Amino acid sequence: MPREAPGPQGTGGRAPHHPPEARGFGGGAPGPVRVSGRGGVGESNPPREAPETRGVGGSAPGPVRVSGRGGVGGNNPPREAPETRGVGGSAPGPVRVSGRGGVGESNAPLGESRALLHRLHAAWLGRAAGCLLGKPVEKLPLNAIRALARATGNWPLSTWFTARGVPPDLLAAHPWNRRSAPTSLAENIDGMPEDDDLNYPLLNLLLLQRYGRDFTTADVARLWLDELPAGRTFTAERVAYRNLLDGVEPPLTAVHRNPFREWIGAQIRADFHGWTHPGDPVAAAAQAYRDAALTHTANGVYGAMFVAATLATAATGTADVHRSLAAGLGVIPPRSRLATAVRLGIAAARGESDFDTVVDRLHAELGGYHWVHAVPNAALLAAALTHGDGDFSRSVCAAVSGGWDTDSNGATAGSVAGLLAGHPDRLPEQWTTPLKNRLATSVPSFDGIGFDTLAELTHLEAVRP
Repeated sequence: MPREAPGPQGTGGRAPHHPPEARGFGGGAPGPVRVSGRGGVGESNPPREAPETRGVGGSAPGPVRVSGRGGVGGNNPPREAPETRGVGGSAPGPVRVSGRGGVGESNAPLGESRALLHRLHAAWLGRAAGCLLGKPVEKLPLNAIRALARATGNWPLSTWFTARGVPPDLLAAHPWNRRSAPTSLAENIDGMPEDDDLNYPLLNLLLLQRYGRDFTTADVARLWLDELPAGRTFTAERVAYRNLLDGVEPPLTAVHRNPFREWIGAQIRADFHGWTHPGDPVAAAAQAYRDAALTHTANGVYGAMFVAATLATAATGTADVHRSLAAGLGVIPPRSRLATAVRLGIAAARGESDFDTVVDRLHAELGGYHWVHAVPNAALLAAALTHGDGDFSRSVCAAVSGGWDTDSNGATAGSVAGLLAGHPDRLPEQWTTPLKNRLATSVPSFDGIGFDTLAELTHLEAVRP
């Protein structure tokens, strides 16, 4: 992306005045943190004690504590993934992804571990392809996206955007994203260019390698200061980074002079937390919470938890997209604005086969939000995945064709759909071949890395005991 802000824009008066408790940057742990608020729309001043968090399918697995070095359900969690109740009450059985041997070992059969590696490879490729598809039209209004694609016979959207054949007057009226066009139009693609939608999964790979699954929000802050170039941050992340440099400690970094704290930034950082918790959406959401708390509050955090839990369920290889989305909904406050928007997106896509009509409805009902806000983008993501019904091309194209934060929505849709495809060879070559198994990034030591290597490194963290 980048999502440069036009200026300090508030969140409609719905951001909190006081941050939730979290482990301090200096290492002090003031106490447990509540995952969700009281369920009121936009409420974001949660009480101190962690309540029971809704499990997948509405079950309540017990208290969920997301601060300090304790894991989900307590301060000394078992290393093996617990049985997760299926969406709608079905219990598919335990999904165990970690063993008690050395790094990379697993109690799961070799074939099952290999299958997870393939799913993770497809997820990395899918995230890159979906992001790249959305890059040239980021920041463009919906009517411009439609007009540019129609001018080349690419509507409904089915392949990369191109400037070839677009009338000059149309290009003048709706210029491509100036940062992205040189690397993301069909005629220009040469590997995966740098984007924050891919930088953050890299950083979270480093986070787990360095601190393990019990990392704290303070650990995220330390890692950013060590490894993330300040110029590669935007909106809420840039404000939080500046706050760290000014000596502000987490979680105050998320609220001090931060009008972007309910925008989409934390949501685009959530993939790695889901990828590394297959079958355990609650643990994935708790991990995403600790990451998001550095920069976001309320619906900004809920978006990250929703995506992490959706991906954790899709990563099992046994759940379809609808069950995965239901798992994502199961870990966020049901009366939050984000949950309401996700349900709207799912219902709209289920009730209407023409996706343009679905998008028009979402823009009519949620168009009052900023285009980078978590709420409308989560609704569009849920609608696109529902409409795609597990098909990779349909999913990423629907997500990008809906406007708003096109590259971020395309990236997350591609990540989910890649997991569901289950293997990189099952992704259409039109999306994977141009990537050339090469990722550009300014995150140290990763520039030029292959997606196959990233899948192997991610797999190590997913099965680490």
